[in-house]
Amino acid sequence: MVHFCLRGAKDRAVQHPVSDVERGAVASTRPGNGDSVPARVHAKSSTINSILKDSKVTGTKRGPRYRNRSLSQSSNDSFSSSASYTGSSDGEDAVHPREKEQKNSSDFTDFCVRSITQAAFGRREIEIAEQEMPGIMALRKRANQDKPLEGTRIVGCTHITAQTAVLIETLAALGGSIRWAACNIYSTQILDDGGDATHVMLKKYPDRFKSISGIVEESVTGVHRLYQLSKCSKLTVPAMNINDSVTKTKFDNLYSCRESILDSLKRTTDVMFGGKVVLVCGYGEVGKGCCQALKGLGAIVMVTEIDPICALQACMEGFRVVKLTEVVRSIDILISATGNKNVVTREHLDRLKNGCIVCNMGHSNTEIDVVSGWWGRRRVVEEEGRLVNLSCSSIPSFVASITACTQALALIEMYNAPPGRYKQDVYLLPKKMDEYVASLHLVAFDAHLTELADEQCKYLGINKVGPFKPNYYRY
Repeated sequence: MVHFCLRGAKDRAVQHPVSDVERGAVASTRPGNGDSVPARVHAKSSTINSILKDSKVTGTKRGPRYRNRSLSQSSNDSFSSSASYTGSSDGEDAVHPREKEQKNSSDFTDFCVRSITQAAFGRREIEIAEQEMPGIMALRKRANQDKPLEGTRIVGCTHITAQTAVLIETLAALGGSIRWAACNIYSTQILDDGGDATHVMLKKYPDRFKSISGIVEESVTGVHRLYQLSKCSKLTVPAMNINDSVTKTKFDNLYSCRESILDSLKRTTDVMFGGKVVLVCGYGEVGKGCCQALKGLGAIVMVTEIDPICALQACMEGFRVVKLTEVVRSIDILISATGNKNVVTREHLDRLKNGCIVCNMGHSNTEIDVVSGWWGRRRVVEEEGRLVNLSCSSIPSFVASITACTQALALIEMYNAPPGRYKQDVYLLPKKMDEYVASLHLVAFDAHLTELADEQCKYLGINKVGPFKPNYYRY
């Protein structure tokens, strides 16, 4: 994921493709309006401190907002026949979205989506997602009056889902002017979420790139490419590494993938996991989540690793660490979760037994060699090697809320930071913000934090309101 934060709302918005939502337009919508329009909202400015000052968690239980769906006019409209995802005809699908002349109810035309007629259906999905995203909704409510992003022009490039729409509308509600491009699998766009937007702008528009206030990146590959730019002194703007923040790493990578891997494979193959021999390539946070889920359903799980620390972790959890070539003929399911390229080659695919399921949980389809004329053999390759949890399943809304909060807070921090705080380098999300994101979601569980006494704080050498762990602490 990439966000460009630019100053000066009076200038024309940066011309990047607007979101490509296959099941409805995703942007800011007034209640009762069936269509959606790209949001450009401006108001008062604020600083990150005004948001974090209310970070103390109370024992307040979830209100009806998170238990019952809102019955707004747009909600009622979504129950009509127009909200069903059956509105496009074969003739309409045959026309490329960029060749269509579409406009919403306000005669706005500067967008590209598959079909604006599906806006009501998209709104219905957004409302459902909001109920399971308490953190980002709480952040929107707390910071709405201050408008901490007033005057910003934000360009986003992400996988577009209903959960992404909640983030987009939150950024708009906080004062941002938004332009968004989709990198969904089989999308009409051409950008990938692994930092492609950054590289395209750096190469094609270097002068415009220098005017950016900051970059927020959450993908493994995107962050890796930012560090490469920084090492070569080619990164001319500050960047925030969201991928390695605690809340993103633990919750998005681990807990989300633990659920989505099972959902993806069940939906597409109806496979039973009990007794199946599964090989997971990579034992990072994503690999750990996959292994836990599969082991819990009775699968025989093995792991490949290049890192001795991760390999030792796998051994301590009871997983056998092997080389792919050693077991390639005996496995029933092969899952790549490395973020690297050429992990599963043509040679490996040729040696798999008939009926073996191959899927990718890492990054792009470069992990699995699907372009060397291998098609036609009796193997099941999920979504041509693309991310199976995004193409065959979905990310849990609650986890998406955690990630969205880290992204929003990073944008607020970088935009409102005093000059000189962030230089031309890659930074981690401040620990205080990580803890604040977690605190926003504890209310959903009716969780009550214990408060340290003054003596205890002095003994530990920490502040009563955090941060509670040093930056080097490993959760």
